[in-house]
This record gives sequence, C-alpha cells and structure tokens, in this order.
Amino acid sequence: MKAGIFLLAIIGLMDAQLAWASDSLGDLRQFMSQTHSMQADFTQTVYNAKKQLMQQASGSMVFKRPGKFRWVYVKPYPQILVGDGHKLWIYDVDLAQVTIEPLDEALGNTPAALLAGDNAIETRFNLMDAGVKKGVDWLEATPKSHDTSFSRIMIGFEGKILRVMRLQDKLGQTTIIQFSRLKLNSHPSQSLFQFIPPKGVDVVGGTPSS
Repeated sequence: MKAGIFLLAIIGLMDAQLAWASDSLGDLRQFMSQTHSMQADFTQTVYNAKKQLMQQASGSMVFKRPGKFRWVYVKPYPQILVGDGHKLWIYDVDLAQVTIEPLDEALGNTPAALLAGDNAIETRFNLMDAGVKKGVDWLEATPKSHDTSFSRIMIGFEGKILRVMRLQDKLGQTTIIQFSRLKLNSHPSQSLFQFIPPKGVDVVGGTPSS
C-alpha cells in the first residue's frame, strides 16, 4: 500500500509551537490566525485494527496557506504530492504516473480540512481538549460530516511543539505521524507549490494545462 494515500488525512495538520494551556481550543484558534506556513520532517506508521504493523514511511513536508503544500515520501516508496491551491498532483515515481485531482474534491471533509485552508475549523469538526497523557497535551477532532473515512484525529503537543498525531479510520486502522525539525512562517518558495510532470510519465485525471 502506497504511503501517499494517507496524505489527505494529514495535509495542513502540520502546525506547531503552539502555546498550550488549559484552554486548548482557544490556543488552537490563536495558532490558526498566526501560522501561515510550516516545514517539517515526518515519520508515518500504520497499524491495522489488531494493532499489527502494516507500514512505515518517512519524508518531508511544507505547506503555505491557503491550500498549498508539498509532501515528499522518501521511504519506502518515492512519491511526491503537491497542492497548488487548485489542484492536487500525485506523482508516483515507481509507476511513472501523475494523477491530477481538483483540490477541493480531493480534500473534501477529510481531516486535512482541519488546518489546511481557511480558519473555519468548527464548521467541519467538533473539537475538545483531551487532556494530558504521559506528558503530551491532546486535542481531539471529530468530523461533523459522515462522508469521511476517518472517525477521530488526536493532535499531541509536547511542551510548545507539535510531536505526534493519531488518525483513526472507521475500520479501526490507526495512522501515527511524528514530526521533527519544524520551522514556522519561514516564507517557503512559491516554486515548491508548482508541479510540472516529468517527460515520459502518464498523466491521469487531467492535463497540465487544464
């Protein structure tokens, strides 16, 4: 199973160095108004409903609001996903194939919408402070729409730094994302959010000029 299928569950959820207090929802709102871009490395681990390891992946990401991101998987399969604000480009290096999808349709009511675009978090998710467990402060987000494969997202902060996210789908599968080397509001180059399919690859679902 390719690592990139989990991207739509986590694009835009990569936000950090949030001053966490008892009013976690208030702090999240403050963060949403102050963080415009972020860069980070990540590791991703997936478990099935029986808590058996299914997949491990790693790479790097960068995002810039609204709706622009670049998500690069290095291991175990090279894959690049780019959101240019209008389209989602998925480049599967091994298959030599690029898939193009309208960005709004690709994200929809997935957990990606929690932090990816506008600040209307509470229109899509129910949010609550989930307390402190083993030194990690947790915020729980549950989608209001039933038209999503994910049932719950847990966002964990250690001190002032975002360290881990746990995403649980309706089949009981859990995806754990851990972050390192975070940089906020670093003004990433606009070229990172542009994608031109390499020569010779198949393009599915659209054309570069559409």
